[in-house]
Amino acid sequence: MPGKLYLIPTLISEEAAAESISAPVVKTVGQLRIFFVEEEKTARRFLKKIIPGLPLPECVFYPLNEHTGAQQVKEYFQDIREKEAGIISESGCPCVADPGADIVLLAHKNHMEVIPLAGHSSILLALMASGLNGQNFAFNGYLPKEKDARIKQIKELEKRSLTEGQTQIFMETPYRNQNIFEDLLAACDPGTLLCVAVDLTGAAQDIKTLSIKEWKQANRTIAKKPALFLLGRGK
Repeated sequence: MPGKLYLIPTLISEEAAAESISAPVVKTVGQLRIFFVEEEKTARRFLKKIIPGLPLPECVFYPLNEHTGAQQVKEYFQDIREKEAGIISESGCPCVADPGADIVLLAHKNHMEVIPLAGHSSILLALMASGLNGQNFAFNGYLPKEKDARIKQIKELEKRSLTEGQTQIFMETPYRNQNIFEDLLAACDPGTLLCVAVDLTGAAQDIKTLSIKEWKQANRTIAKKPALFLLGRGK
């Protein structure tokens, strides 16, 4: 009999309360003993926080990250195809800007039931709070590390946001937040709208949407916290 694969949302801020995870999700996760995880240490800490009584020594953790090859994924799947298992990412919803899609696709091909559990997505929270177009948007992941290539892509994304009315969403590692922010101010037109959403659901949460001109006048520094950047067309 085919098994079930649960997609488990995690906290997107370490400071968020365990109650941020809904009771139905906690109940479901509490019944699982097999997990695919980006980092076992982080996953164990998350599970202990939301289900203090979960018998972690009975749980099996399969690493699922950028170092996991296709053959390893297939071997994992053979172990769980008739069982119930869950995927846990480092932050937010698995398989969205995080590993897990390969396992999910295998599950579909082998007629397993795939069950996404409701929870926080930083991408959707940022879009919801931005005031930008939520009917037509694209998530672009991380921009290039090299400055010239990054500025080139920023200009391409800005053009798309202006000509198609499509909100462009991307992220950066916290220590490079200020660099990408300065590149955005330098590369984009004064009237283009930019939303910066920092530390979503955390104690230092800060979400602002201003024009590029207004951002320059504000003379802001972006905190070294997880952040999302959104470009949109002014109205």
